[in-house]
Amino acid sequence: MQHTAPFGNAVITGACGGLGQALARALIASGARVALVGLNRATLDALVALAPERCRAYTPDVSDAAAMAAMAADWLQHMGPPDLVVANAGVAGGFDTAVPDDLPVLRRMLEINLLGVACTFSPFLAALRGHAAARTAFVGVASIAGWRGMPGNGAYCASKAGLIAYLQSLRAELRPTRLTVHTVSPGYLRTALTAGNRFAMPGLLEPNEAARRLLAGVAAGREHIVLPRRIGWLSRALGLLPAAWHDRLLLRQPRKPRAGEAGATDIPGLHR
Repeated sequence: MQHTAPFGNAVITGACGGLGQALARALIASGARVALVGLNRATLDALVALAPERCRAYTPDVSDAAAMAAMAADWLQHMGPPDLVVANAGVAGGFDTAVPDDLPVLRRMLEINLLGVACTFSPFLAALRGHAAARTAFVGVASIAGWRGMPGNGAYCASKAGLIAYLQSLRAELRPTRLTVHTVSPGYLRTALTAGNRFAMPGLLEPNEAARRLLAGVAAGREHIVLPRRIGWLSRALGLLPAAWHDRLLLRQPRKPRAGEAGATDIPGLHR
């Protein structure tokens, strides 16, 4: 099958659900070769079955550099260099610095949401950076939560703020090449990571629509993509308020459930 989308060879982490699975399905349907990276083998195998000649499933921990390098080496050997690498795997959940048991939550979010992106990109950059003809889009899925810290969500906000800064640095480093870096900042998507939220989620977007907009934005060369755009405008408008006003407004909102609370995400293992 001839691929009909701008991308013919893609690597997607966090492919088991939500945005990652929506991206995987869209790319597979377009005829692309797709590396499916996630933790749920049964889900990945079901995706591979859609186009077994063009897809492979991998189940590394994205924060394990050696495991990710092995995944990349296998994909490059059998399917060739990707023109799209989407680091989408992520974990989320509430966080309270005063609770010692929450400190491992912060560590795990930084490992998956920040280090995991670098571990995803690293082996492909090493393989591609020396090739003048290589054209690959490296996409990091951050969040508008990385634009400003929110009460009760410090670990997640910190991991996404760090990711945004990391992607800025990498983008600058790659300017002399044909390799591009794209920062995606979703607002609220209807996924397992938002299912337990106890607060209003304006602009809630379905994963399939988010995937369509993401792929279109990257194909158009947009370096910063907000999903949906209007939630970015709202967040920026709130950011114009004095910090004390902004904080008081956020303190009135219900907080994201912490690990062990009703509706909480399973922090240790859940990847998008």
